[in-house]
Amino acid sequence: MKRVFLIVLDSLGCGALPDAAAFGDQGTHTLDHIVEAAGGLDVPNLERLGLGHVPGVTRVRRVARPAGAFGRCAERSPGKDTSTGHWEMMGCVLDAQFPVFAHGFPAEIIDPFVARSGVPGVLCNAPASGTAVLEQLGAEHIASGKPIVYTSADSVFQIACHERHFGLERLYRCCEIARQILDEHGVGRVIARPFVGEPGSFRRTYNRRDYSLKPFKETALVRLQRARVPVIGVGKIEDIFAGDGIGESVHTEGNRDGMEQVLQLARRVDHGLVFVNLVDFDMLYGHRRDARGYRAALEAFDADYARLESLLRPDDVVLLTADHGNDPTFLETTDHTREYVPVLAAGAHVEPGVELGTRASFADIGATVEACFDLPPAPPGRSFWREIQR
Repeated sequence: MKRVFLIVLDSLGCGALPDAAAFGDQGTHTLDHIVEAAGGLDVPNLERLGLGHVPGVTRVRRVARPAGAFGRCAERSPGKDTSTGHWEMMGCVLDAQFPVFAHGFPAEIIDPFVARSGVPGVLCNAPASGTAVLEQLGAEHIASGKPIVYTSADSVFQIACHERHFGLERLYRCCEIARQILDEHGVGRVIARPFVGEPGSFRRTYNRRDYSLKPFKETALVRLQRARVPVIGVGKIEDIFAGDGIGESVHTEGNRDGMEQVLQLARRVDHGLVFVNLVDFDMLYGHRRDARGYRAALEAFDADYARLESLLRPDDVVLLTADHGNDPTFLETTDHTREYVPVLAAGAHVEPGVELGTRASFADIGATVEACFDLPPAPPGRSFWREIQR
């Protein structure tokens, strides 16, 4: 009875992709720049697995004999957002980038949204920082009852509303209406961004929800389910895939809660894939350009990983990776950055010290998960299970 724990350290990129300049992200390197800006990084367990040996990583200590396999993956899909990265990871490589709205959403989207949701209008309707927009428009939102609608460099329709003054369930209904309208426009995600507090001290909550398009192609998750391999999503995994291929979903409130949920699953689940997204790296530290906070979160995860390792069974496999970059030292924007992502593999049946090099696609990760469960990997992913299996 095999178990695979696939943990996505959301936004932990490891160096600009060759086409990063086309996205305005040349010179970015989330991991190395965190170490430089935050004055170091104390992650002995990740170092032991081989994080310092990942191609392109120069600021993390290298150990003499890595206990895991290590490498990095390039992104084939055009984009640098959550959906693009996770979908490609599971074998759904995009041919074209999701549409983005650099000047806000047109009337053909906003007008029906206002009419169908029954709100008196919207505020902002432009690319914006999620925290800055609350400071600028939070009080007006409360007074007017108008949702704050904003976007970013990603294909997202974000709706920020106060949980008490506007209502959390009402916000969710507005998001469901927006999702229906935006399906025909191909927008990747509608995101509920609830917040609480008073003017001058607004803060977002973990009641965020993502309303995604369904993947355009069959994913490894669907194939696993068809083969009766249980798939458990932890964090926002279910939202990212619109529930497609997810058998059980566990809501979390940040990284530490996410890892506590993983530890509970490691104690009770006998078979299947536990697919985890740890959102704080991206949401709290990458987007807010907080290198020191990012460092502290990585060090906390390192300690939590040791706790997970103590619960692993002989047939278990752990895969650690990311879905894009979000370099906290890159001050041109507060958006994601187009980067390679690291891959670390560990477990009793993983050959120590295997160099995976640079993989051509994130899809190799999903293909490897399928191979772990003795399923034939579907293209375009190329499994590295045989390379690392003892």
